[in-house]
Amino acid sequence: MSKFYSLEQIDQIADFIRSKSSYRPQVGIILGSGLGALAASVEYPTVIPANEIVGWPVSTVEGHQGHLVVGKLEEKEVIVLQGRVHFYEGYSISQVALPVRVLQRLGIEILIVTNAAGAVNPDFQPGELMLITDHINLIGMAGLNPLRGPNLDAMGTRFPDMSQAYDPALIQLAGKVAADESITLQEGVYISLAGPSFETPADLRFLRIIGADAVGMSTVPEVITARHGGTRVLGISGISNKANLDGETITTHEEVLAAGEKIAPLLTTLIRGVLRRL
Repeated sequence: MSKFYSLEQIDQIADFIRSKSSYRPQVGIILGSGLGALAASVEYPTVIPANEIVGWPVSTVEGHQGHLVVGKLEEKEVIVLQGRVHFYEGYSISQVALPVRVLQRLGIEILIVTNAAGAVNPDFQPGELMLITDHINLIGMAGLNPLRGPNLDAMGTRFPDMSQAYDPALIQLAGKVAADESITLQEGVYISLAGPSFETPADLRFLRIIGADAVGMSTVPEVITARHGGTRVLGISGISNKANLDGETITTHEEVLAAGEKIAPLLTTLIRGVLRRL
């Protein structure tokens, strides 16, 4: 297979998924590390194991179950990705972005993307949610942009605007839901690194200086791909660990997954509230 996907290859995967369910999803939801519990809320679900979809990149990371769940949530037809793949797993950046392309060909209008992220902002506490208002595409600045290669003209322009990568109306809606549900909702800038090593204290101090509030190893390639295709995006980070700016704490993946268990109920409440009001 070429390192870049053609529309025909993307449509073959979309057609397979379409054949498994009569639902035609309006909203796609990508669930990050330890946040897969929301998928259990989907009504009338069709569960498609990712390893049954020819050409679909399968996650190798604990906390990413690797299922697609098609069904209804708050009367909206949805498709939920229970886990994602990452560049650090050895996948190309095009493979990382492929699921979003497939969701777009399935007809989604809104993508809700979630992740577990480390705090860079020292005011953020583990267990809180952060609404992503903007991002810094650090891996993309180094050349790993999911739009590299032949442009899919049927999807979007060669040079897409990213001035409002995260939809202002959806951000406002999520803020209202959080206020109504008494959920502490931080707002900030998410920065994407390649991983898989966690950041050094010097890394984190640098990230803070350049304007990041939370750091992770995902999400941004998906958002760029979504915006290229005209899909509206809502991004939410679950803060899994404190800013380790002084080097006095050790960060582990187990800590991230444990935080996800606490964050998942809040995330479920917030996303269901947003869907209810769309």
